[in-house]
Amino acid sequence: MTTEKALVIFSGGQDSTTCLIQAIQTYGRDNVEAITFQYGQRHAVELEKARWIAADLRIRQTVLDLSLMQQITHNALMDGNAEIQTASNGLPNTFVDGRNALFLLYAAIYAKSQGIAHIITGVCETDFSGYPDCRDVFVKSMNVTLNLAMDYAFQIHTPLMYLTKAQTWALADHLGAFDYIREHTHTCYMGVDGGCGECPSCVLRERGLAQYLATTGG
Repeated sequence: MTTEKALVIFSGGQDSTTCLIQAIQTYGRDNVEAITFQYGQRHAVELEKARWIAADLRIRQTVLDLSLMQQITHNALMDGNAEIQTASNGLPNTFVDGRNALFLLYAAIYAKSQGIAHIITGVCETDFSGYPDCRDVFVKSMNVTLNLAMDYAFQIHTPLMYLTKAQTWALADHLGAFDYIREHTHTCYMGVDGGCGECPSCVLRERGLAQYLATTGG
């Protein structure tokens, strides 16, 4: 186990919780921190889950208020009255312009202040909603930009980048956290505790779960 430190961008959802638990096993509990962003998301129950999970896993968590984003952009993920739809170009209106760029920037600023070089994010371009800022090419370009901007050797890790949702469930099971993630994480864009079963996030999660359980006979 390494003695280096890691910072996990942590939402309280399935993917980031899987990354957090993997980081604890890789770096050791005392070397892992979580950073969570409040940006006016309609699924605010996710923040409650994030706080609970961080406390339960005994991980130091920093919550940053980025609600200023509501002043400069509009989308269905931040507007509780908007209907979630997919545009003709295949991009859902839940996409938040610049969100992951801001998350990585603020995470890097905090990480450097704490002497942390490893930043972990649960973005994925295999089973995702078409978000351009979940692509590997974006993360790699952001890694270079942050290193240049702060003259610091950040390493951004994306352990789920090429996994399907079924494979992410398999990873959770391998980590011994399948039941924990299934019971305690929140993914629903509508903010329904337990999931609405209809939004793109719920559909991806449940479809992946069904596919994984089919391989295990569960």
